[in-house]
Amino acid sequence: MPRRSILTAAQRGSLFALPEDPGELIRLYTFSDADLSVIRRCRGSANRLGFAMQLAYMRYPGVFLPVDSAPLAALLHIVATQVNVEASKWSEYGQRAETRREHPLELQAVFGFRLFTTPQYQASVEALAGVADQTDKGIVLANALVARLRAEKVLLPSASVIERVCAQALTGANRRMYAALTAQLMPAHWRGLDALLKRRDDSAVTWLVWLRQSPAKPNSRHMLEHIERLRAWQALELPAGIERGVHRNRLLKMAREGAVMTPADLGKFESQRRYATLVAQAIEGQATVTDEIIDLHDRIIGKFFNTAKNKHARQFQASAKSINDKVRLYGQIGQVLLTAKEDGADPFDAIESVISWDRFAASVEEARKLAQPEDFDFLHRIGDSYATVRRYAPEFPKVLDIRAAPGSTDLLDGIETLRAMNAAKSPTLAPDAPTGFVKKRWQKLVINDTGIDRRYYELCALSELKNSLRSGDVWVQGSRQFKDFQDYLVPAEKFETLKEADQLPLDAVAASHHYLHDRLNLLEAQLAIVNDLSRASELPDAVITESGLKITPLDAAVPESAQALINRAAMALPHVKITDLLLEVDSWTNFSSHFTHLKSGDQAKNKTLLLTAILADAINLGLAKMAESCPGTTYAKLS
Repeated sequence: MPRRSILTAAQRGSLFALPEDPGELIRLYTFSDADLSVIRRCRGSANRLGFAMQLAYMRYPGVFLPVDSAPLAALLHIVATQVNVEASKWSEYGQRAETRREHPLELQAVFGFRLFTTPQYQASVEALAGVADQTDKGIVLANALVARLRAEKVLLPSASVIERVCAQALTGANRRMYAALTAQLMPAHWRGLDALLKRRDDSAVTWLVWLRQSPAKPNSRHMLEHIERLRAWQALELPAGIERGVHRNRLLKMAREGAVMTPADLGKFESQRRYATLVAQAIEGQATVTDEIIDLHDRIIGKFFNTAKNKHARQFQASAKSINDKVRLYGQIGQVLLTAKEDGADPFDAIESVISWDRFAASVEEARKLAQPEDFDFLHRIGDSYATVRRYAPEFPKVLDIRAAPGSTDLLDGIETLRAMNAAKSPTLAPDAPTGFVKKRWQKLVINDTGIDRRYYELCALSELKNSLRSGDVWVQGSRQFKDFQDYLVPAEKFETLKEADQLPLDAVAASHHYLHDRLNLLEAQLAIVNDLSRASELPDAVITESGLKITPLDAAVPESAQALINRAAMALPHVKITDLLLEVDSWTNFSSHFTHLKSGDQAKNKTLLLTAILADAINLGLAKMAESCPGTTYAKLS
């Protein structure tokens, strides 16, 4: 069976391609004085040009150019100009067999070029091991190999040899990956992984297929089903940190490849590869289900808030006529009372002239029922949805390994209280239950005259958990989207080791003086290229004359036909103020509390004004122009 190619024809050609940018050509193929002194030793102008061209091609792309091949015209011009020979002399080069034999040997002896030999083959496979552990993309491996060979002045072999080196490096990386994912497995793990390929009881699908299913709707039934899936993944009890021996990219690729295969296809793999693929799917599957559970909770809580808000608005709208009648009635009563005061008349008689006392008492009671809370908040209506939350609330925090930053330990204490209460099946909360996470908006509902309201306490905790997961103050072990921020960073010990060895995988150097030195050298090199291009009148889209530098204006990158689509998309978006969006984010994160008065330390009473001032600074508009752009706002208020 023929080996599957890991490179396309276009990718093979790109390994030996020359750059098309004139500036890059000049940078790569500018000879030093030492190079030119060696080139001048050649007898005859054609030999000098040919020798220089061979030197250029050996350096980049790293091959010996056959004399019957036509070099790139732009490169031939650059080299011919430097050696002061006409480009047409190339056709006269290499007519003697001795020249074709001697020049490659001399170039290797003088400039240190080497041929790609059998020892180089094995060394290249070993050198690519680190790259192959990170990716299985053939072109990435091939580019890494070519870059290494050029740096070591090894002439490139054929594309087929490069492809074989990359394929062998990938094979070794796959074997190491399979071994890393299966080395710690015990017989119990093998049995659990094998069971994933079996059918569920009274079902036509396997456990693996069922575990891959996503929830259809954000409701308590699908939440409980997904929690059951997470428990099934957790029941495998894979060794902790088993995935750390494999690069994240390769692990995810293996899991995705396994996900598109049928259980029958997976069963045909040899045992080590099959178990490694199932382990990768288990790790990624558990993270996916964890994220989907959190997303379900987020959507359920968000749905409850929207329902409460809409119900609040509908009730207020339905009561609008009654409220208007009461306002008009009390407006009449107020007017007669003011008149009675001016005339010195009896105020009670004045009221009775408008409405009888019985009807007045009834209207007061009706007005009390129509009145909304003082802050006009709809939050109290979220309690109507408590029964739905309660169906999954006992299992939701129990199945997740929730951690918190120091600033959110109060919320974590509240979640632990709910766990303990649910485990003990206690209907009430202890009077000393932690309430540090309860925001001011929730306090009047959570804490009342009789103590702590269990219903609103649980709703508040779950709502704050949703917000804290969004902000990153709280994370979940095993999650992909809501994991600890430290997991994104290189471990401190490894960072220090790499820093001391000057092996940090960063484009910028760690020391500032080295960085500045490198940037200055790069600037000088780029300026030299610009000077060469300007002397040859080859600056792209620019020209330097006695009057100065003239640059061709850039053409619009967006076609005119796209403007209609842009306008339609803009019209479909809601027209809201940026400060309103910031206020919504502030309701989740309370970030505005950190902007305090410079002298008194007090928080701003007018959050809209505060956010307007912050926005003015953020977009560099300034307070004066921002005041002009916002009606009703002055520079004095913003400052």
